[in-house]
Amino acid sequence: MPTIKRYGDTALPALVLLHGFLGSKEDWQACLPTLSQYFHCICIDLPGHGENEQILPTPGFEALADTITHQVINLGYPQFHLLGYSLGGRVALHIAKFHPAALLSLMLESAHLGLCSTRDKQTRLKHDQKWAEKLASKPLRTFLSEWYQQPVFAELNNDAREQLINIRSKNNPQALLHCFQSTSLGLQDNGQKVLKQLHCPRYLLVGENDNKFSNLAEKWQQKIDLSVITIPHSGHNTHKAQPKMFAASVIQLLYP
Repeated sequence: MPTIKRYGDTALPALVLLHGFLGSKEDWQACLPTLSQYFHCICIDLPGHGENEQILPTPGFEALADTITHQVINLGYPQFHLLGYSLGGRVALHIAKFHPAALLSLMLESAHLGLCSTRDKQTRLKHDQKWAEKLASKPLRTFLSEWYQQPVFAELNNDAREQLINIRSKNNPQALLHCFQSTSLGLQDNGQKVLKQLHCPRYLLVGENDNKFSNLAEKWQQKIDLSVITIPHSGHNTHKAQPKMFAASVIQLLYP
């Protein structure tokens, strides 16, 4: 079962927060003093991260969506707001697909909606396999150093990158590998179809300096009804770069 930490009055509406690849439930700490005044915040470790040792099947999205949804419902929240960053957002899309009635709203932060063509999916699987081989064969710190050199993390300076590497080095590389392979973007369902059929409010938050996802957001908006919110002075990880602004945006959207 996903490991959980909870913050805020249990009588408040529930907000489930799902971190990104290499992260943990602790990643939301800077946002929680504000968010927990308005929501009962439920922060969850994804499989292979933090304290969660669950091994997923491949592909693992449906099993993970079921596990998280049932866990939250068993806490006493048959409906909840859902917020996911990057990988967590891609997991959130599958919760929206398989358990749409459970969602009060869906908020995606820098999350890919999925690839549409079989060719693109196969290309991505090959790309991810190369990263999987690096994760399996190299020391974790070496893998992390290469991972955080990707263009999507260009906003990180050397100190911030080194700090992240130190934190992420505490993970179990074998557990990370299982999660990475079972949740590849090449295995993900088409999130555009999911959003078209979803009746609750849905939002996409992107960083002002995240060129890749800003461009993707523009393309997605041409195809589906999706509210896009740009967080100033931030890159891919907006809740880390601008936690107060990020939290204020979430509250403004869900408490208009």
